[in-house]
Amino acid sequence: MNDAQISTEAVTHDERIRLIFCLFAACVMAAALAAFAGSTLQDPDNWWQVKVGLDFLANRTFPTVDPYSHTFAGQPWIAKEWLGQVLLALAYQAGGWNGVVTLIIATISLTVFLLGWFLSTSLKPILAIALAFVVAFLIDPIYTARPHVFTLPIIVIWTAMLFRAASDERAPPWWLLVLVVLWANLHATFTLSFIIAAFAGLDLLVRTGLSKPVLLAKWIAFGLLCPLVSLIHPYGVQAILATLAVAYGNEAVSLITEWRPFDAQAYPVQEIAMLLALFGLLVSPLRIGWAKALFIVFTLHVYLAHVRFMYLFFLLVPLVIAVEVAQQYPLLSLAGWLAEKRDGLEKFVARRFYAIWAVAAVLLIGAVTAIGSAHQVAPSPKTSASGALAFAESHHLSGNVLNSYSFGGTLIFHGIKTYIDGRTDQLFLAGFTKSDDETGHSGGKLLLEAQLKKYAIGWALLSADDNRIPFFEQLGWKRAYADDYAVIYLPGA
Repeated sequence: MNDAQISTEAVTHDERIRLIFCLFAACVMAAALAAFAGSTLQDPDNWWQVKVGLDFLANRTFPTVDPYSHTFAGQPWIAKEWLGQVLLALAYQAGGWNGVVTLIIATISLTVFLLGWFLSTSLKPILAIALAFVVAFLIDPIYTARPHVFTLPIIVIWTAMLFRAASDERAPPWWLLVLVVLWANLHATFTLSFIIAAFAGLDLLVRTGLSKPVLLAKWIAFGLLCPLVSLIHPYGVQAILATLAVAYGNEAVSLITEWRPFDAQAYPVQEIAMLLALFGLLVSPLRIGWAKALFIVFTLHVYLAHVRFMYLFFLLVPLVIAVEVAQQYPLLSLAGWLAEKRDGLEKFVARRFYAIWAVAAVLLIGAVTAIGSAHQVAPSPKTSASGALAFAESHHLSGNVLNSYSFGGTLIFHGIKTYIDGRTDQLFLAGFTKSDDETGHSGGKLLLEAQLKKYAIGWALLSADDNRIPFFEQLGWKRAYADDYAVIYLPGA
């Protein structure tokens, strides 16, 4: 065997070792999430996201007006995240809520795999995997059965590839534009792809100045194509306009937990992580350049403004600065690891590469099958109102319902038109959401009475802790049903 063959074999073995590290990380992540599978079904929006996908599969039409509420029925509304909803629906058809959870766990595990892989192109594999685990733990609050989860692998690939191209002073890979199209149809956050590409292009400009005009022209062309290809969407420009409307804020934003600013008391672990990261940047000699520093500031700002975007900071910052860390701290770099001799375990992994992958696949499939057959997951009882809905069906309750926000999703799923639900990005505006919130505050009884008359409410489905319960009783409504999670009120005789 000549030197070239030996070198090629060594490179192949090293890549196999990195792949096995990443596979191990993905498997551990899947196992950890499977142990707490029900935690991904706590969000009331899980219900209606699946229902929209099921309706699309049944009707093969893209809605343009609201079919799910009685308060805004017929008002303009688009299923701009239709592809993500269809994926959830297909998973539900395949395996019920277990199928939905399995798909979400697989997507998150893939994200961890990709994060570990891209980090390990600069950092030692063991360090890259450890960092991937830390990141996965820190963004745990966003793990829920909603379309945004499907964009996590995309945003990792997008950010890593673009900043790597800028670092190497290369043109952006044109095939990435396909990811923009996919992202645009999966979730409304696709406009972030434009911003990330702009920061990567700015990093290139800092590195090269105007010395490579042809290269800069390619980056500019790529940047201009990003919003253009995002229009490959059933709703075209409407999807972008709807997304921007939420980005600039509406009356519902301040009332929904995930859109509120960061709260250190609610997220103490994330606060500690941010402070440690800030401390490390302040005391270390690490230099990343002002373009990347500006990107970090941007992701931190978006996170602090809206807690739902925590993944932008925790997921993307390590990807962006990994190259500089490796260059300035060689002991932490992939190059440093490559210079080391492979130990016995690493040699075994490289030689038994395909067998390990096969065993891992068999174990994963077996674990998923065992979990599915032994334990049926279901959405949180705090959002399902299963007992209350069974009562409503058995007693043939009819007429328009006034529901708590947390029950909007389950009502849609069960074919009952809502008073309000989680689609406040496009509906329940023009003062409606604000008024609904005010009915639960001191002095809200008169406003609630007006709403009951205006929308011809025939019954009310409220969460057990709804602040409006005393007002219903004062207005003469009778409690017809109650459990630990839901209460039904009917008008008095």
